Amino acid sequence: MGQKILIVDDASFMRMMIKDILSKNGFDVVGEAIDGAQAVEKYKELSPDLVTMDITMPEMDGITALKEIKAYDPNAKVIMCSAMGQQAMVIDAIQAGAKDFIVKPFQADRVLEAIKKTLG
Repeated sequence: MGQKILIVDDASFMRMMIKDILSKNGFDVVGEAIDGAQAVEKYKELSPDLVTMDITMPEMDGITALKEIKAYDPNAKVIMCSAMGQQAMVIDAIQAGAKDFIVKPFQADRVLEAIKKTLG
């Protein structure tokens, strides 16, 4: 069985794109969340090996969710997903404990590189 990954993004087509890349490469997508609050809940429930987290989402943004997940599990591995031009938020996310970030639109090789590097 592949490593367990939780995908967090408010856009269903973005979740689908990442899920597609991961599934084709042997990873096990164990859950999806549409906002930060759901992400924290699902993280506690599923204990994934890694989380891909969108930065801008309704309810709770990705950086707040990242901080909550890291408070719950200091060893959590989270990769942030951002649109172009969100450099300041990406820096905040890295400072909050994100392991890496991927820029949208996703390129399969960059997504896999970030995930493999993070999972070591």
